[in-house]
Amino acid sequence: MMKRLAFLVALVLLPAALFGAARQVYVFNWTEYIDPDVLKQFEAETGIKVRYATYESNEAMFAKLKLVKKGGYDVAFPSTYYVERMRKHGLVTRLDKSKLPNLRHLNPTLMDKAYDPGNAYSVPYMWGSSAIGVNRKAVDPKTITSWNDLWNPRYKGKVLLMDDVREVFAMALRSMGYSGNTTDPVQIRLAYEKLLKLKPSVKVFNSDSPAQPFLNKEVIIGQIWGGAVYQANQESPDLVLVYPKEGAIFWVDNMVIPSSARDVDAAHLFIDFMCRPDVAKKNCEFIGYATANLTAQNMLSPKTKNHKAVYPGDETVKKGEFQADVGDAIRIYEKYWEMLKTR
Repeated sequence: MMKRLAFLVALVLLPAALFGAARQVYVFNWTEYIDPDVLKQFEAETGIKVRYATYESNEAMFAKLKLVKKGGYDVAFPSTYYVERMRKHGLVTRLDKSKLPNLRHLNPTLMDKAYDPGNAYSVPYMWGSSAIGVNRKAVDPKTITSWNDLWNPRYKGKVLLMDDVREVFAMALRSMGYSGNTTDPVQIRLAYEKLLKLKPSVKVFNSDSPAQPFLNKEVIIGQIWGGAVYQANQESPDLVLVYPKEGAIFWVDNMVIPSSARDVDAAHLFIDFMCRPDVAKKNCEFIGYATANLTAQNMLSPKTKNHKAVYPGDETVKKGEFQADVGDAIRIYEKYWEMLKTR
């Protein structure tokens, strides 16, 4: 009788065990934007397998999520202005804050912004900048002070630009004294015309791994993510970040649950795990972008906390500009971007 009972209990428990073993969370993120050990830790602690895919731009992420109606990614990492755009298109799921107790660790200055009031749909993950990267063996960083220095003919064929429409146009707009978030068609056209003059100097467009062309000695100057400089400095100290006088371009990347998510509960588990201070600290020290987790920020090693490419200082941030949604004007940007890339 006891053997029969044990057999029946095993039959009842087996499907649940199989389901637990097969449970997965599908994560869609920027390249090199999570410490791989963090993903292994999540799998070990929860038993949920992480299926990880990457994209190179907000535009690519948005286009992919628009195509998927169901059975898609459970967590994505859009920048602020794309959170708002995704929300307007119904591409994100409202968060259940009761499943996200670690939100209490986040920096309040990055919360409750116009792009997502009350953080109903998004959770800040990292913030950072794009500024001017310089190979100090080829160019004296002290001679670089402005975005306009990229147009110096001495750097022809040795300039790197991001493969990112908003970053590149924001750089050109700032170089002319305009807002990087302008919706004025005339100003956007003027930025395009100025970028056309820079195009012959551009060796490569790269926002996926922008430090690599520097390390390969293909380029000596260009626009680059601050975190990419931090990562490159683990291998070489010769790549230096210069914040231009017109101001750097700043952004915040966020975690969201797409409306096509396969497992919303697993998505909440993953987001809350990422908000744990010990996990946020690991990610920040690995990728070199500033964590949105205030508790974790206070735990950082001096090497990370004091690196100007990660935390540039209040005055530098005030001089710069955070990216915002430009609404329907994005079509104007994308039109000129396509023209720039194909000329």
